[in-house]
Amino acid sequence: SAMIVRFLTKRFIGDYEPNTGNLYSRLVHLEGDHVAVQIQDTPGCIQVQEDCVQVLDSLSRCVKWAEGFLLVYSITDYSSYQSVQPLYQHIRKVHPDARTPIIIVGNKADLLHARQVQAKEGLQLANELGSLFLEISTSDDSQGVCDVFQYLCKEVSKLQHAGSTDRRRSSIIPRPKSPNMQDLKRRFKQALSSKVK
Repeated sequence: SAMIVRFLTKRFIGDYEPNTGNLYSRLVHLEGDHVAVQIQDTPGCIQVQEDCVQVLDSLSRCVKWAEGFLLVYSITDYSSYQSVQPLYQHIRKVHPDARTPIIIVGNKADLLHARQVQAKEGLQLANELGSLFLEISTSDDSQGVCDVFQYLCKEVSKLQHAGSTDRRRSSIIPRPKSPNMQDLKRRFKQALSSKVK
């Protein structure tokens, strides 16, 4: 959630409601073109437990229409790192085409004193899954966050321009239609006003 807010507003908000399931739309400047993208903040996180069936159900609705994925974990929370592999496997069940881009992102790289997941562990997992791995700090590095989203957009764009026969998927599975910039602005104003008090 913090990464999405950072990408859309270039500002970091420390207090936010995580994993809201909200959908945001944005025009992204990509290699000379403006490309309309929709970003879904996933509803909840995967727990490596028995009660994850309901969460996977709600995630499946988001996963079906998406054309690229960022799997983000906190380097200060080992359980969030452990969630990446089951989530990756779930996405690959829905999107068996290995070309669908999935990027694994270790966030909070500024909190080295609280690190629970080493960078080499993130890299090893990404190598095992055949994904790209990046480690960033959403709070310290707005450009790093933008680079991650830009890279994902480029990978999705490459697939679309490759003339793949998967175009039928986008015509069959409707994308969500409710961009949520108003909600993002409201949450941003609330966060700012609570810090002023």
